[in-house]
Formats: sequence, structure tokens, C-alpha cells
Amino acid sequence: MSELSAGLTTLHEANIARHLIVAQGLITRVIVLDAGEGASSAPIAGTNRRFVSTVSTGSVRRTREVELAKTIQAAGSDPLLTPAQHTVLYRVRRGAQIALAIADVFARQTELESLQARNLTAPLQGEDAARFKALLSSSAYVATFAFAAYLLSTVSGESAEANGMREPDFLFDTAQDGLKSMVAGLDAVLTGAGDDATVIGRCRAFAQVALDGLLSRKARFEHLGIFETSHIRVDQDDFTLDGFDAAPGPKRKPLSMTFKKPEEIIGNHIAKYQALKLAKMLMAYDFDRQMNPFVELGGFLFTFIGDGMPGTGKTILIQMLAGMLNDYCQVAGYTFHYENFGVDQISSYQGKSGQNAKSFVNNVLNPRVIGFGTVDDVDQVTAKRSDDRASSGQHEVTAVLMESFAGASTVVRGNSTFGMFSNYPENVDDALRQRAGARWLVDGPQSREDYIDIFSLLIGKNHDIALGEHALFAGQEITKAVSRSYGEHDRPKEDGLVAVWERYEKAHGRIVTLADVGAYLHEIKLAEPRFTGRAIKNITDAVKMRAMDVELPDDWFVAPAAFMHKPYDEKKAMIAELRGPVTMEMICQEINRYADSEFRYADKSDEAAVNEIVRRERQRERAIGEIETMKREGRWDT
Repeated sequence: MSELSAGLTTLHEANIARHLIVAQGLITRVIVLDAGEGASSAPIAGTNRRFVSTVSTGSVRRTREVELAKTIQAAGSDPLLTPAQHTVLYRVRRGAQIALAIADVFARQTELESLQARNLTAPLQGEDAARFKALLSSSAYVATFAFAAYLLSTVSGESAEANGMREPDFLFDTAQDGLKSMVAGLDAVLTGAGDDATVIGRCRAFAQVALDGLLSRKARFEHLGIFETSHIRVDQDDFTLDGFDAAPGPKRKPLSMTFKKPEEIIGNHIAKYQALKLAKMLMAYDFDRQMNPFVELGGFLFTFIGDGMPGTGKTILIQMLAGMLNDYCQVAGYTFHYENFGVDQISSYQGKSGQNAKSFVNNVLNPRVIGFGTVDDVDQVTAKRSDDRASSGQHEVTAVLMESFAGASTVVRGNSTFGMFSNYPENVDDALRQRAGARWLVDGPQSREDYIDIFSLLIGKNHDIALGEHALFAGQEITKAVSRSYGEHDRPKEDGLVAVWERYEKAHGRIVTLADVGAYLHEIKLAEPRFTGRAIKNITDAVKMRAMDVELPDDWFVAPAAFMHKPYDEKKAMIAELRGPVTMEMICQEINRYADSEFRYADKSDEAAVNEIVRRERQRERAIGEIETMKREGRWDT
């Protein structure tokens, strides 16, 4: 076993091989005590429930022989193990070996190893005995957790439905007892499994149920702190256990993407500027504290939506942000995880689309990575809740994203961000769209100078054609361009909001106080009912982001020690020094930017509805004409 500089403990095969005999015994034959809950082993016909006797048998505990190898072999009709059955059996044995080796690591990290040595010579007494027992229980918990995580990580395939699946009867006396209870639970789950897919599906579902049960019991064990920050690696199995992260999931493939540089994006100044800021914000995340100073100080962008016409540059923005994060993470030595959720993950199986969406969210939220998740063409992946023509899978994804982005259980740590992109954001459910904290209008090149710049950039340098009277890329200088773009929102742009603004100014004059701001927001609410309290929160978050719109120096990201690897409090103090005040100009600009987008979405939605009504009326008139022609020709009644 070797301690690496990054705090990674690599388990060598020699340490794992020591536990082969014990692990082989676990899958061959173990004797366990049933919990004595009085449950029949036979299910009630037509249900997944089992008969429960009305006679109390809670005090009756029976021994039961568990022969997992025979149970798996009996799952099919072939006397030989199929490759899938063999894989599950091998992974159970291998997982038990690794779990026991990890328990050894835990013993060395704590007093347990020395207490075990003392207990061999003479039984421990008093406080030593109590501490020894508590450490043994914690060791059993660690081994059991490692075993379940290993199965979930290495048994590949689709998980079965876990509804109604019982947790194992956990034992935490010793590490071996913990593994016995897991093997017994798995044996019960796999009994009568049938085909290979069921064996694999039940094995994975059992591992997930066990992990959930273990995490709910974690607070009972008092010596787990040292293991919380450990990173244990088994190279042969490509398995890494990061403390008690319970979502090992599928192996991440290396990121394969064409990255773009900021200077390759013409136009989209505010979106590009906020993407540049967001990349540096994410890199302020502290892995030890599992918190980002920008979350505490305000201004962190957890979710955003980018909308614009096809071809205006949404994909290139994703490539730019992902490229910057990837480069920064390589400098810092952090793991970067990018994942896109697309239409290919909408399944025809009930519940599977929701599972895919939840897995996507969990992978990006993993507190041990810097995560960037995108939902491209979100209008196709999700559905309005009122749309009965959408598939059940789209409705499942909508529900998962709404709960994940701003639900009761949402925890924003500041290590990850989610971007939704669409050419038709008016087709996205209102509640989901309003969960996007920022609106990026991706409108592409706009001015004459923008079009000269983008053509010059894309045509390349393989020519000797004169540029003409133009300062190439001068209009793309980010600070001037952003200042100009923000200034455009001193007044609203959408006709509906312009009417509200002019009506308010005529009645009350300029907006100068917080009371004026509130009154203007109320006027917007009267004109657009979807402008709710969540919209106000998104606006205030955007204002805080503007106040935190600090230019983190590039020097901070050249070497990890300059900023990224500093302690949390130091990073927070460095950022706080750069913070600016909130101004009325910022407030008005952000209100108009956000409200413009809501009016734009509403106008597009209304326009789409009107076009649909016109189309149907034209079809009706055409049908009436054809019917009249058929009647005249005597073909209508035939």
C-alpha cells in the first residue's frame, strides 16, 4: 500500500489476496441468524407482499445456511454458470476481499489495530473495551459500505426497480459480520432470479438499497471522521472509494470535446462575459470545506438558461466554458466532469427517464469534482406539465430537474453549474424556466463590425485580401462590449415591458428608491402574471452577481498555490476585498434584462398559439371547400 501526494491510498494486490480464503467462504457457505420478523418466505399470489403472521415471533431467531454460489447457479436452467452469473459471483467475492482490506486500512488509521493487539494478550476493560467495541462497529460499517459501493461500481448493467426490496439485516459487530449480512441479503434477493438481466439488475438494486440504508445509519458511528476524507484506489478494478460518496456509478470517460477560446466568439457579449466569470467562480470551490465563497458572499450562478435563434452560438458557448474549466482543473489537479443530458436519454420504459435525469444531476453535483451539466434543446427533453401530447419520459425529466434545481432538498455547494439551452424557450414549462437563475440571450453577431469580425475570423489567413477600413476585433474587447451591452438595458426592449416602463415613468417619475423598485416590479406583475416571487429572487441574485462582478486576476489561476489551493477563509477574504457596491443602475438593468426575457417568452408563446389557430382555421376552410366539391359531384355519401 502506498500513500500518494494527492492523499490517495492505493491498495496493492498482496493486501487484497490475504483475504481470499475468507471471501471464498462467504460465497460458499455462511450461517446467519434470521431477524425473526415472522415473514413468510412465500409471496401472496398476485402481489409483491409476503404473508405476515398475526402471532408475535419477534423473540424467535433461527439460523439459516446461505450458499450464494448455489443460489446464483440455481437462478438459471443451465448447470454451468453463465458469464453474467459468474461475473456477479466473482464481484461479490472480490468485493468482500477489497472491503476487508479497506477495513485493515481503517484499523491502521485509527487506534483499532493497537487495541486489537492488546486484546489478544488480555481482554480489554473499561473505557478501552468500550472504545474497542465502537471502533470495531465503525470498521464493520466501513467494510459494508465499501462492499456495496464496489458492487454498484463494477457490476455493469441496468438496475432493477428497488421498490419493495428489503434492506439487508445489517450486522456491525465486526467487518466479517457486516459482510455476512450483506451476502445473506443478496442471497435472498437473487433467489429465483431467473435470467441474467434479472440477476444483474437485482444485484445493482440491492447495492443501491444497501448504500441508502447505510447512509441513513451513518450518524450512529462515532469514529468515521478519519475515513470521510480518504481516497482509496484499486487499480486492477479501476475502482476508487472517495470517503462515503455513495454514487460511484459508471466509469467516467475522458472528456472529448472541441474546446473554443473566448476570442473565437463574436457577439454574445454578456453571455460570454458571464461564462468567463462563472468559470473562475467555480474554481474558488474548496474541496475540504465543500463550499464556495461565492455561495456565501452571494452571486454564484447555479442554473442559467441560454436562448436564441439557431446558429447564434449556444454550442460554442458550451465549448468555451467547458474548455476553460477543463484547463483550470488541469492546473489545479482537480477532476472536471462535463455531462450533457439529451433526447437519447428519454426512455420508453416508465420511470427510466427520471432515473437517467437523476443520475445526470448526481454526477454533476458530486462534491468531489468540478461539474458542468448542460441540457441542450431543453424544450425537446422536457415538457410543459399541461402538455398531454408529451411522453411520460419528458414529464419525468421535467419533475426531476425542477426538484433538483430548486427543490426542498437542493444544496448549492458551488462546485457545479447547470445550463439549459433552447431555440424555443417559450416551450419550456414556466416553473422550470424560472428555476434558471440567469438568462443569457444568445443573439450572435449584431453590428456591422461584428459581421466583419466573424467573417474575418472564419475565413482564416490563407488569402491576401485587404481588410479595409476596420479595426479588427476592436468591438469585441470584452470590458467595453459588456459595458455597452449592459447599458442597452437601461430601458426595456420588449414592447410589453416598454409600455409598463413608460406608464410607470409618466405616473411616478424616475426610479430612485427601493420603494420605487418594488412599485415597478408590481406593475410588471400586473402586466405579466408569470412574474412571481421566484423572478424577484433571480433578479436579486443577478444583482448580487453584478456586485460580485469582480475581475479575479488571471495570475490566481496560473499556479494552484496562488489561489485555488489556499484555505477556504483565505480565498473568501481575497474575493471579498474585490467586491463592489450595489447600484440603482445595476438594479434597473437586471430587472429589465430578466423581465424582457419573460415578455419575449410570453410573446413567442402567444404567437405560436395564434399561428396554430390560424393553421387549423385554414385547414377547416379547405376541408369545407373539398366537402362542397364532393357533394356537388355526388361523392360525399359514397
